[in-house]
Amino acid sequence: MSTLPVYRWRLAPEGLATFRQLRAIGLRPGGQPVVAQLERPRRRRGPLVAFLYRVDLARPVRPMTPARWAALERANAARRVCPECGQDAGYRIPASLGMCIPCAYPAQADDG
Repeated sequence: MSTLPVYRWRLAPEGLATFRQLRAIGLRPGGQPVVAQLERPRRRRGPLVAFLYRVDLARPVRPMTPARWAALERANAARRVCPECGQDAGYRIPASLGMCIPCAYPAQADDG
């Protein structure tokens, strides 16, 4: 098993890009393997790590079809419904709370 080459932040060679960099130019990895690793040092924790892909092997991002837009809309709508009260909160329910703000903090909602 071979290890990946590791580059420091901002020192990766030309022709390699992170997933976000590929997405910014309208590309996706397209099933290619990770070819290197990028590390950004941090003071109190381990380094931030990003995987690098070859830009020349990247493929164009697939376009959103009407069916994919509809599925995304349904998924977002489901994330707005509070499981506690069943109401549409008008915003995405925070996963940390698991319910809308008035259900999570009923005492504060009564005060206001």
